[in-house]
Amino acid sequence: MGLDDKIDNAAEKMGGKAKEGAGAATDDESLRTEGKMDQSKADLKQAGEKIKDAFKKD
Repeated sequence: MGLDDKIDNAAEKMGGKAKEGAGAATDDESLRTEGKMDQSKADLKQAGEKIKDAFKKD
């Protein structure tokens, strides 16, 4: 996985955590859910990149 991809995924995950926190602070359930979805999406991207890297090594 390239460094740019790692940084992008980490930034997306951090943004998701921020949205989730803001949703919790303002009692905005849709913002909280959107933050959780952003985090999940970042985790899936990271897992996909790790799989690609595993196949590149062979």
